[in-house]
Amino acid sequence: MHIQTLDAAGIAFIKHYEGFSTYPYLDTAGIPTIGYGSTYYEDGTRVKMVDPPVTAPRALELLTHCTRQYELAVDSFTRDDINQHQFNALTSFCYNEGAAKLKGSHLLQKVNNNPADPEIRAEFNKWIFAAGEKINGLIARRKAEADMYFS
Repeated sequence: MHIQTLDAAGIAFIKHYEGFSTYPYLDTAGIPTIGYGSTYYEDGTRVKMVDPPVTAPRALELLTHCTRQYELAVDSFTRDDINQHQFNALTSFCYNEGAAKLKGSHLLQKVNNNPADPEIRAEFNKWIFAAGEKINGLIARRKAEADMYFS
């Protein structure tokens, strides 16, 4: 089966690791962010620190809208035989790091060469830096993404 969208577990995973913020905040890379890690709105406008707060349902709408582009990216970059857990993990990674970083990564090369390659775990674990510093939250997230990928 060709997986093209996150399932409920994938959405829950991203919500958990992004956390929820009613008000805009600067993420670890200094980017204005709101809700469940959204950095822009449906019309493409970037989040600004002066933006009004969002409710949890509104934040979920933003998350759903934003994840769609990452689902499309993962679907277009990867082979068609990855499973749902692999798709969820790669889409979470893509949501957090961006489509361009996934597209040019050794992680993606290894997935496309052999989705069962155990070295994929180490490739996830290389992406633990923000603004040049190791971030404990990214260490935990990458481990969890790798665990999900191989579950």
